[in-house]
Amino acid sequence: MHETLQSLLRDRRIWQGEVAATPAAGTPTGCSDLDAALPGGGWPTASLTEILIQHHGLGELELLMPALAQLSKTPRVIVWVAPPFIPYAPALIGAGIELKRLLVVHAETPADVLWSAEQALRSGGCAAVLLWAEPSMGWLRRLQLAAEAGSAWGVLFRTAEAQTRSSYAALRLRVQPERLELLKCRGGRPRVLHTSWRAPQ
Repeated sequence: MHETLQSLLRDRRIWQGEVAATPAAGTPTGCSDLDAALPGGGWPTASLTEILIQHHGLGELELLMPALAQLSKTPRVIVWVAPPFIPYAPALIGAGIELKRLLVVHAETPADVLWSAEQALRSGGCAAVLLWAEPSMGWLRRLQLAAEAGSAWGVLFRTAEAQTRSSYAALRLRVQPERLELLKCRGGRPRVLHTSWRAPQ
C-alpha cells in the first residue's frame, strides 16, 4: 500500500467504518414469524419498544404474554405503569405469569406517570416496565436511556397516530388484527408480517 495512504489510514480523524456487532439475544416473543424478523431473535432487551394501537383490545397484551411469563420467572419484577384497565389476574395466571412478580403503579399526573416509568427502568430491579403514555421526544430519549442503564425491557403503548412522529425507541411495532408492522427495528429492517399471535378462542 502506498506510504501516503497508510499514513492517512493511521490518522484517527479518518473514519474507517466498524463491523456491526452481533445483536444481543432477545426474549422470545412466542411468535415464530416475529422472532425471525427481530435481529436478536426476540424482544430487544435493555431498550424501549413502542407498540402502536388504534384502540385497546387488538391483542397487544396477548402478544407480550409469552415474554412476560418467562420474565416473571426471574428475580426481577414486571411493572405496569398507568394501565388503562385493571389487569385481570386469572388471565395473567393462565398465561403463566407469576403474579408475585407484578407491580401496578398508578400516578396522578402525566408527568408522574413518566417519572415513575423512568425510575423503574433505571432501577436495575425490573425485568420489564409496561407504560401507557404519550411522551414528548425528550421523555422518549430519557426512557430509552433509562432502559439501557437498568438493563430493562421498556414497552410503551401509544396511539397509532404517533406513527407519523419520530422516536428514540429501538423497536416500533404497529399492532393490527392478523398483521404486525415493524416500523423501526434497530439492526433490522421495517416490514409487514401477516401472522397470528393470538391463542385460538
